[in-house]
Amino acid sequence: MLCGVCYKESNLSYLERIGVKDSKKLTAKRRRILAKLIKESCHSFKIIVVPPREIDEREEKRITLNKLEELKMAEIIRELKPDTIYIDAVDVNEERFTQSILDLLNYSPKEIISKHKADDLFPIVSAASIIAKDKRDALIEELKEKYGDFGSGYPSDLRTTDFLREYIKKKQKIPPYARKTWDTIKKIVDEELGNKKITDFF
Repeated sequence: MLCGVCYKESNLSYLERIGVKDSKKLTAKRRRILAKLIKESCHSFKIIVVPPREIDEREEKRITLNKLEELKMAEIIRELKPDTIYIDAVDVNEERFTQSILDLLNYSPKEIISKHKADDLFPIVSAASIIAKDKRDALIEELKEKYGDFGSGYPSDLRTTDFLREYIKKKQKIPPYARKTWDTIKKIVDEELGNKKITDFF
C-alpha cells in the first residue's frame, strides 16, 4: 500500500494543526479521522494497492521489494507531479535513492528531499502514510468479514500466524490473500506441509 499527497505550500501548516504524525503512532480510529481531513484539504492524492500476486511475481522478474516500492513511488509522483518531493528513502543510501527516483520520472521537479524515516520527520509524508495505513485498515476489515479474524496481518501478531498455520494445515494451501513469497508463509508451509515446497503453490 503506497500513497502520495500534494498540498499547496501555503496550506502545509494545516497538517500540524490537526495533529498529523507518523501513522504507526496513531490508533486506527484517529487515522480514519485524519485520513478524511487530509483527503478533503489536500490538492491531490493517489493510492496504489499492490496485490499479493504482483509482489510474488517480482521474484520471477528479479525485482527486490525495495525496487518494487521505488517503482510504485515513481508511478505516484509521475501522476501527481509535485514541484517539491518529500519521500521516505527505501535505499540505505539516500542520495542514490534520490537519483534513482529522478531517473524514473518524466519531468524535472524543483527539489527532492529523500530521508530515512521521513514519515516521522515531515508532516506531508506522515499525511501520505496515514491515508495508506487507513486504506490498509479498511482492506484488512473486508478480508476479516470474508475469511474470519486473522488479527493485524503482521508477522509479530500471534493471532495472524496461528490463523495462517491452521488455514494451511486444514486446506493444504495458502490463503489467496497472502503472499507466497512472504517469509512467514514459507516458514509455515515448511513446518506444516513438510515435504511440500513453496513452489508447489504457484
